[in-house]
Parts: sequence; C-alpha cells; structure tokens
Amino acid sequence: MKHIKRTATAVALTASALLVSACSSGTAPETTENAADGRPIVNKDNWPKKIPTSGLTKDLSLPLEAYMASYEDQVTLEQAASDLQQSCMKDYGIDLTLPRAGANPPPSDNDANIERRYGLTDRAEAEKYGYELPPPLQEHTEQTMRDLSGVEVEVLTGHTKPELPKAPEGVKAGAAFASPGQGMKPAAAEYNGKKLKTGGCIGWSKGQLGVQEADPVAVAQLAGDSLVQSMKDDKVIKAIAAWSSCMDGKGHAGLADPYKAMDQGVTNDGKPSQESIALAVADIDCKDQTDLVKIWFGVETAIQNKQIADNKSQLTGIKEQHGKEIAAARKQMTTSAQ
Repeated sequence: MKHIKRTATAVALTASALLVSACSSGTAPETTENAADGRPIVNKDNWPKKIPTSGLTKDLSLPLEAYMASYEDQVTLEQAASDLQQSCMKDYGIDLTLPRAGANPPPSDNDANIERRYGLTDRAEAEKYGYELPPPLQEHTEQTMRDLSGVEVEVLTGHTKPELPKAPEGVKAGAAFASPGQGMKPAAAEYNGKKLKTGGCIGWSKGQLGVQEADPVAVAQLAGDSLVQSMKDDKVIKAIAAWSSCMDGKGHAGLADPYKAMDQGVTNDGKPSQESIALAVADIDCKDQTDLVKIWFGVETAIQNKQIADNKSQLTGIKEQHGKEIAAARKQMTTSAQ
C-alpha cells in the first residue's frame, strides 16, 4: 500500500529529467496519442475526486490533506513546466514535444490515499473488481518522444547526455542490469550562438515558476507517521480486533488487519477472482458493522490536528509556496493558450 505519491514540487523538479534519462538510455517513454482506440491522451473523467463521493470514506478528508498537492495541481505544474521547456528549446531552434501531463492518473487525489488508507472502502467497486483497481486506472496511455541528440540534452538539462552504461563482465549483451548513467559533464557554454541557461531549459522553467528546492514529501511523511500512531491507539486496536472477529465469522480467519486482507485478496494477474471478490465484500461489510473506518479516521484526525499545531510554521510555509507555484503555473498555461 503506497501512501506517498509525487507532489507537485517533485514533479516539476524531476519529470522532464526522467524523460531525458529514459530517452538517453534508448527507452522511449510511451506515445503522444493512443492510436489503438482513439482515446484522448488526457481524460479528466478518470482523474481521482478530491474528496471521495462514495463508499465508507465518502466526504472524508484528513486535516493534513489541506497541505497536500492535489492531482490537478500536480498536473498543472508539470504541464506548465513542460510548456516552458518546449518554448525554451524552440528559442534555440530545437522543436521538441514533451508528453502531456495527466494522461495516467493515480487512484487517489493526494498523498493521503484516503480511499484505501484503511483498506478497501467502496463496496460497489469491490463487488466488481475485488481488490483490483477499476479498468480505466489499469490502462496506460503511451506517449512516445523522439530520442534526443547529445546537444539537445545539453540545451534541455544543462549537462551532457549520459553515456550508456557498459554491462559488467559476465553479463550477456542486451541483458538487463542496474547501473546509473555514466560520464555526465556540464553542458557547452552556448548553442547556435546563444548562451545556455543555468540548469538548461529545465532549470530555467523551475525559475520561471518559482519552484524552490523544498522537501517535497514533508507532509506525506507526517501523514505516514499519523497512520502508524493511529494503529497504536486503543480504540483503533479494539475496532480492528472486532473487524478481524467479524471476518472470522464470515469464513476468513487469521486476518490481523485490513492490510492483510488486501495482501491476500490481490490476484497475480490483476483480474478479480470470485474468491477475492467475496473477501473484498466481506472486508467492507465488516468495516461497516464495526464502524472501523469511522473510528480509525476520528483517531487519526486528532493526531493530525496535533501534528499541524506542532508544525504550523513549516506547514504554512509549504502551503504558501505551493500556492505561489500553482498561481505561476496557471498564469503560464493561460499565456501559452493565447
């Protein structure tokens, strides 16, 4: 169960760099259009809701979510950065189309992952998919980007194109092995008679949007801590025990907590089985009967309120900085659209 996704700042800092790395290693990061069935590259209908609209977490939002980047904001910042990078490259006479942001949404809007934070919570989905994600979230819209030449990488990133790593002795040619890019050096001073920007077009785009080198996962770390603390609370321990007893009564013995049920219910091929669906439905019914989600959410809410009070200055700063970045990104996208 993953509670930490990329935040908006992390997206701006790393997304394009990852694209360059992928292209430099010869692995194209997937197509600008889904030619197979004509689906749009970005389908907002598949984006996660900011607050759940169904299930046991309907209308629930933890206090720390107010300080987290929403998926919409992440996409806005990433797309604005990409637009700026493309414009910057064009100033050097280089036409480059970067993948569109928002093509492959996550199942949850932010780092809290409230829909599955306490295990499965939506019975209607469980009846169809068990513990698996709905089909639209299992699909992947591919976007290809042409391989960048050495000089194009320099203009974009401010450093030379990474050398392809050499396979260690004993590894067959073409076999997979882990090795970081090698031999990166600072880029040339200029291209086509124009001085390169510090950090390349990626570094320049960060400056234009006011992206700061802040810790991108500070809020998610607090949320992770609050979840761990909540599981030690007597009320939550008692509620989980009641859930476990309920599951035992429905023929699903030996499940210490909802996460064990998730581990057991996920199938190897990603397709729900009758057994996994039965387990998922029983799981949610027992949560409903024992008020597990309501109790757990209440305990964690209290913990997070204290965290916010204890870290008010840091959290306020993160929220304000995020607001500035998103405002700049929205302004940039409006300008690009004109």
